[in-house]
Amino acid sequence: MNKRTKTALVSVTAAALMASAAQAANKLEIFSWWSGDEGPALNALVKLYSTKYPAVAVDNATVTGGAGTNAKAVLKTRMLGGDAPDSFQAHAGQELTGTWVVADRMEDLSSLYKSEGWAAKFPKAVIDLISYKGGIYSVPVDVHRSNVMWYVPATLKKMGVTPPTSWAQFVTTCATLKAKGMATPLVMGENWTQQMIWESVAVGALGPKGWNDLWAGKLKFTDPRVVGTFTTYGKVLDCANKDASGLSWQQATDRVLSGQAAFNIMGDWAAGYMTTTKKLKAGTDFAWSASPSTNGTFIMLADSFGLPKGAKDRTEAINWLKVLGSKEGQDTFNPLKGSIAARTDSDLGKYSVYSQSAAKDWKSKVIVGSMVHGAAANEAFTSGFGSINDAFVSTRDAKAAAQASQDLATKSKIGM
Repeated sequence: MNKRTKTALVSVTAAALMASAAQAANKLEIFSWWSGDEGPALNALVKLYSTKYPAVAVDNATVTGGAGTNAKAVLKTRMLGGDAPDSFQAHAGQELTGTWVVADRMEDLSSLYKSEGWAAKFPKAVIDLISYKGGIYSVPVDVHRSNVMWYVPATLKKMGVTPPTSWAQFVTTCATLKAKGMATPLVMGENWTQQMIWESVAVGALGPKGWNDLWAGKLKFTDPRVVGTFTTYGKVLDCANKDASGLSWQQATDRVLSGQAAFNIMGDWAAGYMTTTKKLKAGTDFAWSASPSTNGTFIMLADSFGLPKGAKDRTEAINWLKVLGSKEGQDTFNPLKGSIAARTDSDLGKYSVYSQSAAKDWKSKVIVGSMVHGAAANEAFTSGFGSINDAFVSTRDAKAAAQASQDLATKSKIGM
């Protein structure tokens, strides 16, 4: 091999290495729990991102498990181990700020909000939810409502009942349905879906002010009013299926659709499942109302993505956040997800009948944050409350559940 050939070979090899390095740099890892029936909405966002940034290889890292129960455990291991994803999904509110922001693990995105003009596009209440000590720490991609009761109109007509508007009426309706041969009028799924029912019971009993006081530490769980929420919750559980712990939220929804159960209380991602996956028509094949005693309240949660400090592909991650926060991005994602846009200028003509009604309620109802989905309470509390729920389902001891909740609130520094 002569000198010229060697030089040429070195040049080619160097060029190949540089190209390989450039290719390796153009990567983006996004971490979420959206898979299966929730996957199409995320895939649509990834496709939109790839259209705008075709040179970037997107690693769509998902960890399955409803409400992120499994993903949060994996994320914790990665964050503490110095292997943070470029951007990850978290519920807006205390789940993110009370865990990773206070630990100084997230970048302040205030400059991004300024450059993109987002302060005028997102409601102040949403920005407040994702802010901490003057900084803004994530980009919300959606708004969900958790206090929704789903049913099939034909089933209720056949059974001769109407959607109950209070928890007392719900228990009475339950008895009527059981007398007519429906063994489980209410279908529930795994633990976190059961907690959502307690949440609706508590908001209905305490009202928005009482609910907010609970998370501000101004109302103790041992207060008789809060003990009473567990008592009512126990009566509601008596209307439900015994195999709840083995069901996903989709399987619980399916039992309503098949007529095995009359009601399911679930967030409005169920609307996305029924319209996108099941191809059903909202308002005809399925219908909805606010969960009993909560008609004037919108229990909200929002999925958002942030930027961990030290992200390996920071530029690509920032561009991902720009897509998420854009009108185009939100109107691509939310019609498929069953949620409404966090932005105030979305094109509602692209949304389902259900989502249009949710958007109207978002503007007219009293907004409170979901505990189960990390808006109202920090992760220390939400992760511990699951065990309290399991114990209560087994024992139905309202006072013990209330005391255990107060002990957990104190340990989790709720209201401090």
